[in-house]
Amino acid sequence: MDYASSILGLLPTGRRSIGVTQLLNKLETYLPPAQVDRVRDAYEFGAQAHQGQKRLSGEPYIAHPVAVADILADLHLDAQTIVAAILHDVIEDTASSKEEIAERFGAEVAELVDGVSKLDQIQFRSRAEAQAESFRKMLLAMVRDIRVVMVKLADRTHNMRTLGAMPPAKRRTIARETLEIYAPIANRLGIHSVKSELEDLGFKSLYPGRYRIIERALKKARGNQKQFVGKIADNLRGGLAKADIKGRVEGREKHLYSVYQKMRRKRAPLTSIVDVFGFRIVVDSVDTCYRTLGLVHGLYRPMPGRFKDYIAIPRVNGYQSLHTTLFGPNGMPIEVQIRTEEMNSVAESGIAAHWGYKSGEDQGRAYRDRASEWLQQLMEIQHGGNSEEFMESVKVDLFPDKVYVFTPRGEIRRLPRNATAVDFAYSVHTDIGNHCVAAKVDRRLVPLRTPLRNGQTVEIITAKGATPNPAWVNFVVTAKARAAIRHYLKSLKHSEAVELGKRMLNQALSDLGLALKKVPDERVQAAASDLNLKSAEELFERIGLGERLAPLVARRLLPADTAPPAEPVPQSGPLAIAGTEGMVVTYARCCFPIPNDPIMAYLSSGRGVVIHREVCGNLRNYRKQPDKWLSVSWQPSLDRLFNVEIRIDVSNRMGALAAIASNIASTDTNIEHVAVDERDGDASTLVFDLQVRNRKHLAGVIKNLRKMAEVLRVTRVLA
Repeated sequence: MDYASSILGLLPTGRRSIGVTQLLNKLETYLPPAQVDRVRDAYEFGAQAHQGQKRLSGEPYIAHPVAVADILADLHLDAQTIVAAILHDVIEDTASSKEEIAERFGAEVAELVDGVSKLDQIQFRSRAEAQAESFRKMLLAMVRDIRVVMVKLADRTHNMRTLGAMPPAKRRTIARETLEIYAPIANRLGIHSVKSELEDLGFKSLYPGRYRIIERALKKARGNQKQFVGKIADNLRGGLAKADIKGRVEGREKHLYSVYQKMRRKRAPLTSIVDVFGFRIVVDSVDTCYRTLGLVHGLYRPMPGRFKDYIAIPRVNGYQSLHTTLFGPNGMPIEVQIRTEEMNSVAESGIAAHWGYKSGEDQGRAYRDRASEWLQQLMEIQHGGNSEEFMESVKVDLFPDKVYVFTPRGEIRRLPRNATAVDFAYSVHTDIGNHCVAAKVDRRLVPLRTPLRNGQTVEIITAKGATPNPAWVNFVVTAKARAAIRHYLKSLKHSEAVELGKRMLNQALSDLGLALKKVPDERVQAAASDLNLKSAEELFERIGLGERLAPLVARRLLPADTAPPAEPVPQSGPLAIAGTEGMVVTYARCCFPIPNDPIMAYLSSGRGVVIHREVCGNLRNYRKQPDKWLSVSWQPSLDRLFNVEIRIDVSNRMGALAAIASNIASTDTNIEHVAVDERDGDASTLVFDLQVRNRKHLAGVIKNLRKMAEVLRVTRVLA
């Protein structure tokens, strides 16, 4: 208590170190006295816990959590969130535990503090993974209680305000993370005031030179045109008064980072950006918004194609307003935003505008439902991927949505810019995406990779047996679609690996005079447990992926009273490859094996079985690991195409490449890729990547090519 009291007197009330007295005064304006006392108690607990700790700036550490709480008090967050903000570093940086916080301040506060805490006690392979896992934990805690991210955003805001104490390299790293992750999260939740400050502070630290140039230019423009801006504001106020419309007109301050982004996006010089003036008109109702729009269009001529109605179709973060751009005096463009008081509150504070004391309002509930819908999507994204993959997916999903399209029933779907028909399908439902086979845009069939544009009506055609195409990952832009496709492919890989692992283990057991179906399930489960695996299925998967060797597992499955033979006698013959085990059986790109080629297989950890031709030069590298060799053969009938490379030496003459390509096509062969490998004055070497059914098919292609006059030599590529 004494320490807390001494700190209370030391803390200044400026922007860098907010005092607790200032915080308590703010809270008294909207919280009951009993809750303010809880915050005071939390301050005393936190000050005692952080006793003796200092920030890099030299001030007592407790100044930071108090400043974080002050930022949240400006947004009128509830008492539990303010208490959690004061205690948010206690678990991580002091001896206090989550249980101790729960006992004194309640389980709700303890969960909020734990959600914000980093994962320093867990060992990670890299700093990037640690950062990604910490971020993943925060977002998943946010799904349970969105106030977690409110505390984290306030924490990051104060850290950015005091970033000057950090070394330059650290400043740039934190600034980049702020611009890539935290500012977009604030934008996604509609907290404009926090988002704008994070962007400007991040911009200042990451690109200090550019920041100073733009700041100076904007100050100069503001000074030169102050009278001009005042005149426009007076005209707008006069127009409102004449039409008997009650409202206020505000000049919109330039946002440095948004100016910089606009310069980059439009590739425009600063002089063409700084002369755009912003005004905001705040009125009492939605009806008055549209009346005011007509009024300003009467005062100044509107610029064609620059009107946006975010009231009828709100942005995905809940933002609502009418936007219009007008031709001002001397043709100077004027941006005007028209909104209600409620819309203005949401635009500045986002989800915080509907927290706690407004929790009963329908609009507040609808807004929180919209945020919850996004958080639910995060839950779907995080299944089946690692932390870094999850972080990248969320980054993609955070940036502002630009495309509004319609379902056949007229429902609006909001998608990111460049979203495709596949993204649309997954936005409706994961099952729709997994089974889509075609798409109609405005009643016309289009390829699934077609980017969508505003106002289009999209219809997805599905089929029961359809499955996601792995190539979709290359063009989808939404995190939900990418995560769903990857999840399906991982599930497919799992099932194929389990099946292959069973076959390989059965073959190994056959060499020992056993069969897998005759081995009791309990013994297989025991062998899995001995290898620290959860189930027999996981054991089969590890074998199929090459992470466990089937012969060694087979020996573990022998009855206790049976001695394994010194040299296993092969009885089952080679493992038959059907060519369809696409996720766990791969074909080496060094020698391009095709059906009827003599082949061998190598067990590659994580990749499964890699098939090589027996004459492949790279097999020499694997001679030292004979236990990872596997005898394999082709199944008699295979229904798929295999890649193979051929090298063709041709004499240089006009049209030679076209003639050879035409010859190959005439044999019902697809050309995947062609390249010129070498060139001299008289001859060139062409390398073709073809798709063939088997050796017989390839022989026919080569025979046809050798008949051509311009072809000097044809050989099959081999490492």
